[in-house]
Amino acid sequence: MIQRVYEQASQSKLLDKVVVATDDERIFNHVVSFGGAAVMTKEEHPSGTDRCYEALLKTEGKFTYVVNIQGDEPFVNADQIDELAQVCDGNTELATQMIAVDSHEVLFDRGEVKIVLNDAHEALYFSRMVIPFIKGVDEKDWHKHHTYYRHVGMYAYRTDILEAITKLAPSALEKAESLEQLRWLEAGYKIKLATTAYDSHCIDTPEDVAKVIALMGL
Repeated sequence: MIQRVYEQASQSKLLDKVVVATDDERIFNHVVSFGGAAVMTKEEHPSGTDRCYEALLKTEGKFTYVVNIQGDEPFVNADQIDELAQVCDGNTELATQMIAVDSHEVLFDRGEVKIVLNDAHEALYFSRMVIPFIKGVDEKDWHKHHTYYRHVGMYAYRTDILEAITKLAPSALEKAESLEQLRWLEAGYKIKLATTAYDSHCIDTPEDVAKVIALMGL
């Protein structure tokens, strides 16, 4: 799975380098065995963001942005990575992706994180609850009266901002919703949102593989 994610990411037209950050020697050795680049990181990182920063410090070269691609998403598409990279114009501090919600079931699934945006496509808030509330409309029809978006969790960090956010203490909103990105918003950082048609599919068990293949119609 790691090799497939690595190969998919390597097809990106906008990434300069692909590196696997891991605290497991088995993964490190496997990546090296197929000719990939990898760095060993500490075990005790509280988040993937912190692991990305350590990997950046251990990677040769000068980079303006770091894109955090999850190693358990073998169906990640190189075009999706480029969609995110395209909004990293030097002014963007942080960026992530969103996909439109087209059903009541998805909208009210608390496992799906919803996003409220400003006119510049920057996040105002992320929540497991449905916001905004639409007054006078049956909840089953809310998605027909407002364009809702849910979060697709691939992140891009400008390197100076990446360093800064790894020094932030957990925030009240982050603890309430269990969403790391709320810490950044509370601290005043701006998160740019890139629209994508590619969904996110994490693979945690063999059963997940069959489920995602069925969803993709393969």
